[in-house]
Formats: sequence, structure tokens, C-alpha cells
Amino acid sequence: MQNPFIPDYLQLPSMLPIFPLSGAVVMPGAQLPLNIFEPRYLNMVQDALGSHHLIGMIQPDDSENSAIHQLHTTGCAARISFYNETLDGRIEIIITGVCRFDIQTELPSDRGYRLIKPNWERFESDYDFNLTTTEEKRNSIYSSLDRYLTFNALETDTDQLKKLTTSHLVNVLTTALPLSHEDKQSILDAVSFDERFLLLMTKLEMASSNNTGHLTH
Repeated sequence: MQNPFIPDYLQLPSMLPIFPLSGAVVMPGAQLPLNIFEPRYLNMVQDALGSHHLIGMIQPDDSENSAIHQLHTTGCAARISFYNETLDGRIEIIITGVCRFDIQTELPSDRGYRLIKPNWERFESDYDFNLTTTEEKRNSIYSSLDRYLTFNALETDTDQLKKLTTSHLVNVLTTALPLSHEDKQSILDAVSFDERFLLLMTKLEMASSNNTGHLTH
């Protein structure tokens, strides 16, 4: 069922403020807490709250292949669903992922933060709230998750996770688990659920064996 507070697909904005942050990936339907303190991003949050409540989370890309001024080309728009001002001048927010986007072009901005024109077309399927999957897939991801948590000495509320649909679970785990920045980006970039499922399963299995590299939190 669609969250009543998120915009319909056809109502997604043509301009979007972006918040580049390494390792911070939010997927549709998942939530991510953020602590905002830089003046330009305080402006961004206040401006978003005064309009559509949406910001775009995107990871920096320092590679030579970066096409959009040291940014990955794909991110995810998220709605500010919780907001709290602190006495020391920070803003604490929780954002809820809405829909992924590709950067079409960067726009001028006089508020300190970066502004883009998003292209939503490739990710219209993020609004497929009736996606069904097999019980086999559901069982396999729980098995992989259990091995991953045990191997890495991590804990999570598995009872709450079992209440989620398999597609929502994949998005929540991609957002919340301490996977590498690159692993999170590869899952974010994958358009279909089947692609994201296979990628996440692979990452969990690799991070549950002695052959894995280091994990980045």
C-alpha cells in the first residue's frame, strides 16, 4: 500500500535539492536518520519543508568517470518525515525513501546547496506497491541475513523485519546494513527487484565468509 504522505509518481518535482553524503543510501520505503548542521544544508531542509518536503540523497563519486561534478548519477529522493530543531543549531531529521532518480542536469542555486533536474523515468517501478515474490526468495534472504549477522556479530530486530514484504525488506537492508559504499550504490543502481535481490544476496554471502574484504560502516 502506498504511503499517503508521499507524492504520486506524476507529482514528483522537476527540481530537487541534493545532499551528497558518502555511505548514506536510502531506498524507497526505507528510513534514514540524518543530523544536519552545515548552514547550506540547514537552508536545504528549510527550503524543502517550505515546498514538497523532498531532498535527493546521492553519493559522491571521486573517480575519473564521474560525469556530474564528482557525483554518482543515480540517487533517491526522500521525504522529510520527522523534523527536530536542537538548541545548538542542528536539525535532526528522518527521511523516508520515495523514488530513485538519474541526474539529468545540474541547475544554478544561490542557497549554498546543489540543485538538480531529476529524471524519474527509469525508476517508475519504485511505485509498484503490489510486487509479489516467491516464498523461496523470502526464505533465502532470511537465511543469508542470519549468516551475515552471525558472522559479523551484528544484531537486528528480525521479528520486525519478518513483517515486511520481500521487496521492502531488500530496500530496508540495503539502507540499514553497514555494506560498503560501492555495494550500496550498485544495489541502488539496479532497476528491477530481481536485480536488487540477487545483488544483495551476493553481498551478504560475500560478507559472511573469510574471503570478504573489509566492511565500511
